[in-house]
Amino acid sequence: MASIWSETCNLPDRPPLTGDLSVEAAVIGGGLAGALIAYYLQKAGHDVAILEANRLGSGQTKNTTAKITAQHGLKYEKLVKIFGMTLARQYAQANLAAVGEYAQLIAQEGIDCDFVRRDSYVYGGEEAQLRSEAATAAKLGLPASFEKADFLPFPTAGAVKFTDQAQFHPLKFLKAITQDLTVFEQTPVQKVEGGELQTPRGTVRAEKVIFACHFPFVNFPGMYFARMHQERSYVLALENAPQLPGMAVGQGKDAFSFRNYGDLLLFGGAGHRTGQSPGGRYAYLQRQAEVWFPGSREVARWSAQDCMTLDSAPYIGGFAKSRPNWYVATGFGKWGMTHSMVAARLLLDRIEGRENPNAAVFDPHRLEPEVLPAAALEGGRTARSLLRQTFHIPEDQAEALRPGQGGVVILDGDKAGVYKDKNGKLYPVSIRCPHLGCELSWNPDESSWDCPCHGSRFDAYGNLLSGPAQESLY
Repeated sequence: MASIWSETCNLPDRPPLTGDLSVEAAVIGGGLAGALIAYYLQKAGHDVAILEANRLGSGQTKNTTAKITAQHGLKYEKLVKIFGMTLARQYAQANLAAVGEYAQLIAQEGIDCDFVRRDSYVYGGEEAQLRSEAATAAKLGLPASFEKADFLPFPTAGAVKFTDQAQFHPLKFLKAITQDLTVFEQTPVQKVEGGELQTPRGTVRAEKVIFACHFPFVNFPGMYFARMHQERSYVLALENAPQLPGMAVGQGKDAFSFRNYGDLLLFGGAGHRTGQSPGGRYAYLQRQAEVWFPGSREVARWSAQDCMTLDSAPYIGGFAKSRPNWYVATGFGKWGMTHSMVAARLLLDRIEGRENPNAAVFDPHRLEPEVLPAAALEGGRTARSLLRQTFHIPEDQAEALRPGQGGVVILDGDKAGVYKDKNGKLYPVSIRCPHLGCELSWNPDESSWDCPCHGSRFDAYGNLLSGPAQESLY
């Protein structure tokens, strides 16, 4: 299920690595974050190479709804409670500056990527909560106000409005900024030791190593697997749907996302923690579209996955204190386009030895007392999944699966994951995630095996779709 971005923009193939290479900086990951980091480093005179396991933009970049905004849900009162006003202001100003940086770069380079300034709205909750959020955001220097949201197809208590945010076509932008970069596709990094990156196609030696691969695959040091989980969300592209006066996203359970692209309305939601879907997510969006946008027609559907941190701020900075030449950009939540630019600017300053005034709130080494209960909870979820792996024995048999269905079953006396194709042929896989051993679950909407602990995903036949796992199922 391809996104409209994939359907309307083809990126040229880039060659894989052939043999060994030495560079000043190696960027792991060819999504928008990795590309922007490499772009700004190269512009500053650094020798940079991007190592991408698949194709440029083939991960989350092609599946985003592509909003560029400092408005990230009802975020700022929460950030003030966790971090205080000073660090919350850093988060606000870094993201607001990122919106402007996109506008400047696109104008300067003449990039045709359907960039449009739009207002952004967060609806949901009670009016008092919305007014309080708008007031807090305004105190942090954001263009925020409380407004009615009469343009939505359902009643609300109002919305927090941010003026002069933006939206664009992410792959058209990615294509433009990577045309002069050194990129090696189909070159997965399998191991990193110091400044040596090992791939199946050769070894790369680098003075600086930047992990921009969505979810870091190196577990120690850093322990990012204990500080993040992943969530999935779903999108329908609808024609014959209304043009809205801006971008909008809901707050809380059953929240939805809206933005227009040309004559289409991108209608998203139905999110869940990866590995915990009972199915029916696209059908749910379809039913809502029929009610709210009668006469509309689905022309595309796709899904995205986001890394969620314990305290809702990304990890951008040094990877670990014991690895002074490693850097990381991860945990962008559902706002990867804006945070990609934040990461590029912060890491450029850090690598060049400049102090960035907004760096502290994104520091990966932060661990405030307020987030410790969340860390314990995250660890508990992982432990429960591992216990289920050990003690839960499913009752289903492979014969009970319907064609096109997958599930955890008893096959030949052993527990396995099995997919049954339309002809009734069975495809068994190991049900243990090769990352850290959690038990996988079947996602019926995506026909994939998903890990509820850290979000690794595999197709129906066991082939790796996304990490942090680095191996397919066997």
